[in-house]
Amino acid sequence: MEARITRAIIEETLKDWIDFARSDVVIAGAGPSGLTAGKYLAEKGYKTLIFERRLSFGGGSGGGAMLFHKIALEKEVKEILDDFGIRVVEKEDLLICDSSEFMAKLASKCIDAGAKIVLGVTVDDLIFRENPLRITGVCIQWSAVEMSGLHVDPIFVESKAVVDATGHDAEVISVASRKVPLAIEVPGERSAFAEKSEKLIVEKTGKIAEGLYVTGMAVAAVKSLPRMGPIFGGMLRSGKKIADIIVSDLKKLP
Repeated sequence: MEARITRAIIEETLKDWIDFARSDVVIAGAGPSGLTAGKYLAEKGYKTLIFERRLSFGGGSGGGAMLFHKIALEKEVKEILDDFGIRVVEKEDLLICDSSEFMAKLASKCIDAGAKIVLGVTVDDLIFRENPLRITGVCIQWSAVEMSGLHVDPIFVESKAVVDATGHDAEVISVASRKVPLAIEVPGERSAFAEKSEKLIVEKTGKIAEGLYVTGMAVAAVKSLPRMGPIFGGMLRSGKKIADIIVSDLKKLP
């Protein structure tokens, strides 16, 4: 029995790894923006792979607001919330929902759409080609290996688009700024200004270089925008916007 359990797990896992070694889109980070982007990309038929360094999804939404189990969103995102089946309570110009329902339904609908979420894996570097310069995939490592401090070489996943949805530190683009000849910097986010940040993060969501995109709080780090705290409408709108941009770009590829 024990051997059959092991064989079954390894066989099915390897099928996934072999299948997704060449993907259409790789998203680093299974927070609100990454999951939203993943759903809309997968629904369009793109092979979408999401790597999350932790053993959970939802990013910063899981803790609610200072461990109070509610988060806020703007009424403008009601259509997206309805797409995910997330229930809300109206409070003046805000929508309030349970943080646990928010993160669970984002992930569930993303998976149902066909995206693959792999937990415990870190995107620690990029693959690029020159003439013309383009990001063509990611280098990945088990998060546990990174935490252990062991030197273990990563493996590769090729993709047509890579999305940095890693949140406040913009981890993927930070690597690109040091190691890929892109002439970009990651100055970091600014202090809180919720109303301004919610608008600017969506506005500045987009392509950093051919094959490399940014969404969610990573936008604030790259563009030096204010943070907004426990209001997540901008994250959903940013995720949907980057999905639309990628779909448009991938249609142009041969």
